[in-house]
Amino acid sequence: MADEFIKGLGIFTGGGLAWLVLASWYRTTSFESTQQLVAPVSDGGMDLYNSLGVALMDVFFWFTLIGALTFWVLIPAGRQARKAIENRRAQ
Repeated sequence: MADEFIKGLGIFTGGGLAWLVLASWYRTTSFESTQQLVAPVSDGGMDLYNSLGVALMDVFFWFTLIGALTFWVLIPAGRQARKAIENRRAQ
């Protein structure tokens, strides 16, 4: 169980850090704004690299959420379900 936790924590911190860096580049219009990291991305003057950065920002966000939940919830729940099924078959 400890290795699943550390894998989920690694995904959560690594993906979260990557999302924070990209969101600070593309979603922070001003440091005095109250909408930092959640402001909409402006589409004006986007070249290939900026479009790739915005796409990667979304990829890292969902990777962080789904990856951590997979290792923290889905895999342990699957193991518990498998143990319960094996216990019922053994009886």
